[in-house]
Amino acid sequence: MNDDTALDSSLFSTPQTAGHTLPVRVAVDPVSLVVTECITVTSAMRKHARWAHSSVSAILGGGSNSNNKQSPISNRRDGKSRDAVGGVHFGGKEGDGEALASRWGLRGKKGKSMQDNPLMSAFARLRNDLKGCKDIRSFDTTALLHPFLQVIRSSSTSAPITSLALIAITKFLAYNIISRESPKLALGMQLLSSAITHCRFEATNSAADEIVLLRILKLMEGMISGPGGDILSDESVCEMMETGLSMCCQVRLSEVLRRSAEISMVTMCQTIFQRLKTLEVEAGEVPGALEATTKDDMDAVKMDPSVNGESAMASPAKERREQPISNGQSQELDTPKDDIEGRSSTSATLNGSTVELPHLPDVEEDTEIKPYSLPSIRELFRVLVDLLDPHDGQHTDTMRVMALRIVDVALEVAGPSIANHPSLASLAKDTLCRHLFQLVRNENMAILNESLRVAGTLLSTCRSVLKLQQELFLSYLVACLHPRVEIPQEPGIDPSLYEGVPQAPRLGKPSTPQPTSSGRSTPVPVKDRQKLGLEGGNRKPDAREAMVENVGHLVRIPSFMVELFTNYDCEIDRSDLCMDLVGLLSRSAFPDSATWSTTNVPPLCLDALLGFIQFIADRLDDEPVFEGYPDRAKLREQRSMKKVTIRGATKFNENPKGGIAFLASQGIIDDPNNPHSVVKFLKGTARIDKKVLGDYLSKKSNDQLLNAFLDLFDFTGLRVDEALRQLLNSFRLPGESQLIERIVTVFSQKYCASDTPEGIKNNDAVYVLTYAIIMLNTDQHNPNVKSSNRMSYNDFARNLRGVNDGQDFPPDYLQEIYDSIRTREIILPEEHDNKHAYDHAWKELLLKTQDATDLTICKTNIFDADMFSATWKPVVATLTYVFLSASDDAVFSRVVTGFDQCAQIAAKYGLSDALDHIIYCLSTITTLSSDTPPSTNLNTEVQADDGDTKRSVMVSETAVRFGRDFKAQLATVVLFKVVTGHEATVRDGWVHLVRIMLNLFLNSLIPASFTSTEERIALAPIPLQSPAQVIERTERSNESGLFSAFTSYVSSFANDEPPEPSDQEIEYTLNTVDCVKACDFKTIFDNIKEMPLMSLKSVIASLLAQIPEASSPRVIVVKPEIHTPSPLRPNGTRPQSKKPIYDPCLVYILELATVLALRDSETVEHLGQQVANTLQMVIRDAVHVHPVVLSRAVYYLLLLLKASNDHDYIRAPVILHTISSFDEDLLKQSALPVLRGMFDCIQGPSGLRKEMATSPDFWVILRRLHLEVEVTPVVFEILENVITGSPSAIASDNYESAISLLNDFATAGSAGAVSEQKRDEALRRGRQQKDKPKQDEAVTRGVKAMTRVHQMTDRVPNFISQSQLDREKAWSAYWTPIFRALTTQSLNPCRAIRHQALTSLQRALLSPSLAYQPQSSTSTTTPSPPAADSESDHIWSTLFSSVLFPLINQLLRPEVYQSDPVGMSETRVQAATLLCKIFLHYLSQLAEWEGMLDLWTTILQILDRLMHAGAGGPSSLNDTLEEAIPESLKNILLVMADGGYLLPPPPPPPPSASPVPDPQWKYDTRTPQQQKLWSETWLKLDRFLPRLMPELFPEAAKRPPSKRRSVGSGSEGVRSEGKEGGVSPVREERKDEIGEKEGEREGKGKEDEKVVGDGEKSEGVRVEGAKVEEAKA
Repeated sequence: MNDDTALDSSLFSTPQTAGHTLPVRVAVDPVSLVVTECITVTSAMRKHARWAHSSVSAILGGGSNSNNKQSPISNRRDGKSRDAVGGVHFGGKEGDGEALASRWGLRGKKGKSMQDNPLMSAFARLRNDLKGCKDIRSFDTTALLHPFLQVIRSSSTSAPITSLALIAITKFLAYNIISRESPKLALGMQLLSSAITHCRFEATNSAADEIVLLRILKLMEGMISGPGGDILSDESVCEMMETGLSMCCQVRLSEVLRRSAEISMVTMCQTIFQRLKTLEVEAGEVPGALEATTKDDMDAVKMDPSVNGESAMASPAKERREQPISNGQSQELDTPKDDIEGRSSTSATLNGSTVELPHLPDVEEDTEIKPYSLPSIRELFRVLVDLLDPHDGQHTDTMRVMALRIVDVALEVAGPSIANHPSLASLAKDTLCRHLFQLVRNENMAILNESLRVAGTLLSTCRSVLKLQQELFLSYLVACLHPRVEIPQEPGIDPSLYEGVPQAPRLGKPSTPQPTSSGRSTPVPVKDRQKLGLEGGNRKPDAREAMVENVGHLVRIPSFMVELFTNYDCEIDRSDLCMDLVGLLSRSAFPDSATWSTTNVPPLCLDALLGFIQFIADRLDDEPVFEGYPDRAKLREQRSMKKVTIRGATKFNENPKGGIAFLASQGIIDDPNNPHSVVKFLKGTARIDKKVLGDYLSKKSNDQLLNAFLDLFDFTGLRVDEALRQLLNSFRLPGESQLIERIVTVFSQKYCASDTPEGIKNNDAVYVLTYAIIMLNTDQHNPNVKSSNRMSYNDFARNLRGVNDGQDFPPDYLQEIYDSIRTREIILPEEHDNKHAYDHAWKELLLKTQDATDLTICKTNIFDADMFSATWKPVVATLTYVFLSASDDAVFSRVVTGFDQCAQIAAKYGLSDALDHIIYCLSTITTLSSDTPPSTNLNTEVQADDGDTKRSVMVSETAVRFGRDFKAQLATVVLFKVVTGHEATVRDGWVHLVRIMLNLFLNSLIPASFTSTEERIALAPIPLQSPAQVIERTERSNESGLFSAFTSYVSSFANDEPPEPSDQEIEYTLNTVDCVKACDFKTIFDNIKEMPLMSLKSVIASLLAQIPEASSPRVIVVKPEIHTPSPLRPNGTRPQSKKPIYDPCLVYILELATVLALRDSETVEHLGQQVANTLQMVIRDAVHVHPVVLSRAVYYLLLLLKASNDHDYIRAPVILHTISSFDEDLLKQSALPVLRGMFDCIQGPSGLRKEMATSPDFWVILRRLHLEVEVTPVVFEILENVITGSPSAIASDNYESAISLLNDFATAGSAGAVSEQKRDEALRRGRQQKDKPKQDEAVTRGVKAMTRVHQMTDRVPNFISQSQLDREKAWSAYWTPIFRALTTQSLNPCRAIRHQALTSLQRALLSPSLAYQPQSSTSTTTPSPPAADSESDHIWSTLFSSVLFPLINQLLRPEVYQSDPVGMSETRVQAATLLCKIFLHYLSQLAEWEGMLDLWTTILQILDRLMHAGAGGPSSLNDTLEEAIPESLKNILLVMADGGYLLPPPPPPPPSASPVPDPQWKYDTRTPQQQKLWSETWLKLDRFLPRLMPELFPEAAKRPPSKRRSVGSGSEGVRSEGKEGGVSPVREERKDEIGEKEGEREGKGKEDEKVVGDGEKSEGVRVEGAKVEEAKA
């Protein structure tokens, strides 16, 4: 039939859940459709032999009771065996047959009238009732279904007829003919469910019969999943589920039918268990509300599906088949036997045909039908769980697989709801888990796969109430799957890379030692123990793969691992499940795990492990949620205590006393001297070895502990054997009888003290009985004792006669003890045999669940840090190993992501040790982190001209090797991607990063500029070793081939050069360059400079750790600095150079460390000392350090000195002394960086500035380097800054050193005389220079030096006043260096310097501070001249005898004159003028000096020498000198005469009458000194200027020569003016005249001469200076 085909195809389609099936819109009239279905069924019935002679009324639809509108089931039942069909009651007496036949109006074949079949008449009446029906939805549901239900329930109908009835009802439901608005829908649905679950029909053939069953399944599925499914009663649901399960379990049915039944059951269970959520909403939010409302109905329904009966179909001999159920009853689909309710059916014989008239269920019309609820759901769940019992022989594995699939669907749909309802949760926690965990141990792969799937779903949805069950299950998986073999060592892989991967799981309990053969316990073979789950055992590869998949499924639950960590790893008494699972996945992800599992296991484990990391990474940015979760600090404390407890238990198992002492020291045991504190720990800790505990407690010295231990037990109400069993579950009896006796004695006392049972007299009786029980236990269960020799009850009772205080024990009491021991051995739980082990362990677990808390669901990230901290080691080790051994791009991609996520997690939570290990692993893979520097002796620079730009690349051994290693390149990129942004978290990992950077830097792969980006590093980039050769690719010829390559090789060999790199090597190098570029080192360095202090400490420590110790110098292989080939020794070997080898890496380290330490004041304070100590260490070993390294180290140290002025860990004198101790060559080679560093320090804080400048070593260094051409400007700049900077760094201690160094600079400027003389020669020859000649830098410095020397005169008075010397010595000490320098440079061959020196000398000699005491800084008055004293005498003597006279004497020397023949004459003129000016300036003070006459005569002698020294020179210059000296003398003489110091002799008086003239003294009133001064002056001048005196003193000249020097006139007037101290106008005019004439002479020939000093122009001895000084005088 078409309907059958359509139905068959729909049976195997995907089942739909409740509410998802929409009603089909029917196109025909619903009433007509119902009538058509009635006709279809009746037509089929008439074609059957049994109904072939039906009456016409069956066709016409009429009947004698057509007007009876009463429902066919409305008649009340009286409890008797009867049925109702169309209002006619069957079941009366047999004599009523003729009346019935007459009533039907039918006749048989023999012409008799025959009744119509009641089944057909019911259809006729329904058709009649539908004639006036306008809306089928208003028609009574029960009346509509009644005829069809009778056909379904009747055993007289054939399978096709029953199938048609089922099709009709299916249509009614699908077309919404029977809808939720239909009257009496609930009653009709209950009747329908009862009919289809009690369907009976005649068997025809297997195919047709199974079609009926398929239609029943489809109809049940539609009823439950359809719109009216929620109004079914608990009884109806249970009946339908019972029917469906019976079909699934009936092994005689075809495989297709059973599979179809399973599919339908899955769909129906989805709907039924989905209803739990609706029921929860209806019951409200009050916990337990649904349980409370349904508790009275829990036992009202029962399901007993038939699993081992015969088939439901009749045999060809029309034998009825049954479907037996588990309790021995049977529910028939087609048999006439009584059904489960005990109802019977009545048959009517019509013309030899038997018609079965089934009884409909007794249902009152007004009975309220409750929709199904928790009772039916619980019963269904119970039946499904019971089907999983592995020890039930009636249930086959196929049935268990089916039940597992249905249970899995139930858990998927309503797992959390099941956990929320105690009645369902109790089934899940006990029965389901007990059966499920045993099925997991099954070797049948179908059972195993489904069991693992259900277990995974159960834990996924209900784990909150399965805390201990989950621990048991996961512990078993870990024990089964964790490999117990060491990780194989792969070639080329450092074993340290996978440290941290556990070799064995961290199981909660220690392995139990094998029991001895004492007979008190039965040794369990290892194989049996493995099967029990007490040990993992060996599972098949496929089984291992299935288990791994199950673990992966659980791990992929986002919160699963963190829940394991918080609920197990952080609890003292629980296993470390989180760490065990991570360790399992890590170890199984290694490739070797495929050897004992399958090739799929390693990638599955790796995927699960990466998923675990992925979830943590996804939660990094989530807002932390703390409410409702355990306190993290408390969990950390528990974990710490757990570690101590495990360690203490381990120690106890090795040495009990030592373990107790350790636990007491850690605070686990409060008081080791308190027995109750000790035994409380021993009994409550499962990690204690029970054998060790028994031995320890039984010792005589531990009697108090034994008593305290037994005080923890409550033996009230227990038999002796039960109490003994409870005691021996906690420890194992020792082997010695004496120890056993001690335990039995204490046990007897405690037992009687608790509650002595009736029939036992005293302690001794208990003691003997206990011993007898122990002996009985050994006898009954010792495998060495034959069964025939075992003790019987009589033997046991005979042994105990009279020991009960002279009496016997009650026989019943002994019998119970005997039976208990015989059936169940007293033994530790770990040592139970395979019959009782699991049950006993499960009972213990259930007892623990009563005290255990529910598992905390952790949907938060607050525990991720602690969890990752505990599990990162195996994860990183696995990623590293897989990275090294993988070859697939997809694997690389996943592992790279894993590394990145691990780094993000570690950085987020500050787990530096994790990030450091990641860096270590990756750096090892890069091959760049070797602590031995790579060889650079073959480095070759290849240059290529790329159009406008010129590119170069350094081909090195490192670059080529790295460029060909893709895995190393990938690891490098990953490494620095991991580091970038997380630099602050790295600690020890910097050691490896620094090594990589050094190796890259050494091979020119990263620039040194990254470390010197700070402006404070005013040095060029760190120089590298020169390449062995430089190759221009553009200059290579185009020839190629073997001959060309051979020629190149021979040429290179002949020149002692490495061969040119090949194109492949260059390509590898370019790969390396690209890889390094992708690492983005610049960003990393920028991030390093912004790191916090603690992070920088790690960087500094790692950098400085790379510096070799002095005792073990670092050996590196580099290209020798000397490129020219060295001569060979006679033996053919090159001489070894003793010079230190340059190590660029050392400079790189020192510079980067310095830059980081100088970042800010905080880093200077906390990091500067460490860096400074390292730099000082390098400097102190200067002999063994290359000059480049040394110079830069000194510079870095000086930078630190400047920055650390506020700290005392480094002092300037120490550094300067070290530098000054360098030998000449070393100091010269390191001069520029050293001086730059010193200059920076001089510009630093005032305290450091003064400390530097006052150090003698500071001036030693400057003096030793000031003549070095490259650094002379820097030395002079330092010197200038010291003198002119603010504040001044010149003090009495360094005053003379500064002047001496200035003098040296001026002396060095004498080289400028050569250019001046060349210029004079050019001018003399008439060659006019177009451009003004540029002054030599040395000359400029010399001129500036003289200016600075003069500026020092301002500080002299202050120095003198602060000096501890007497004034005369102090004056000499501070003025003499100035005058010495100025007079020395007044003889300098360079005119500019000489001119500036004379100018500065004049200013110094005319300085008011020269002979006057310094005034207070607040005084504004002009100082007055001091009175003449010995100090003034010393000053005048020094000024002339030590300054001016030696200067002029030196100028008169021929060699001095020849140093500048053209300019030296002018200098003589200036010197003569200066001498006259100084004498005239201090004339008033000199007049009172005793040595005035000698000074004056000396001046005249010197001027005389100057006049005569001009002969032989150029005529113009001689004329100048001959003009200047007389003019100067003329002015001096006039001023002296005007001042009354030089007075001519007075004229003789007129001749008197006296014949004897008066003696001269009578009219010559001059003092003897004046007289002598006049005579000496006249005498000296008369020798070289004979006309000068007569010109000035004509009156005296008119006298005879003999009278000129002694006779004169007007002396009184002159003397009076002089004594009055006035200055005559004549004297002032003469001084002005002197100044003007001197200015004219000095300016002659000097128009183009300019000397720059301190920003002002000096033009020599100017008249303005003379006027100023004269005005002061």
